[in-house]
Amino acid sequence: MRITPENITKLESNQIFVFGSNQSGRHGKGAAKTALGWGAVWGQAEGIQGKTYGIPSKDKSIRRTLRIDEIKPYVDRFIECAQQHPKLTFLVTEIGCGLAGLKPKQVAPLFVNAIELENIWLPARFWHKLNRVQGENEKEGKSYGE
Repeated sequence: MRITPENITKLESNQIFVFGSNQSGRHGKGAAKTALGWGAVWGQAEGIQGKTYGIPSKDKSIRRTLRIDEIKPYVDRFIECAQQHPKLTFLVTEIGCGLAGLKPKQVAPLFVNAIELENIWLPARFWHKLNRVQGENEKEGKSYGE
């Protein structure tokens, strides 16, 4: 399993720290604040920033947590980016599960299309939920992304 360490304190040269952001790119707390130390850009909400990648889970005011359907396009673009950069390893944190207040069971399914990508590592609690979804889909004869 490609499990993101719970407490990331250093990054190897090919590793990217994937963190939950807000739509205004104000990285003031949580994993976003940590990301500033690895090149996250104040004011940039999404995408590669130094050795980091931001995925918004809160709105511009930082008061409202985005709905799952609002976070999904950001996660989809992240997965496309990871596909385009196979030599980088993306260490995904529990996006949306800290200050945004979402649960892994809500967010993990957004990463179902990352299951087969060797360069995306996910938190253990996301894998737990994805493995459950994968098992249910296999019983029903569905593929991962259905």
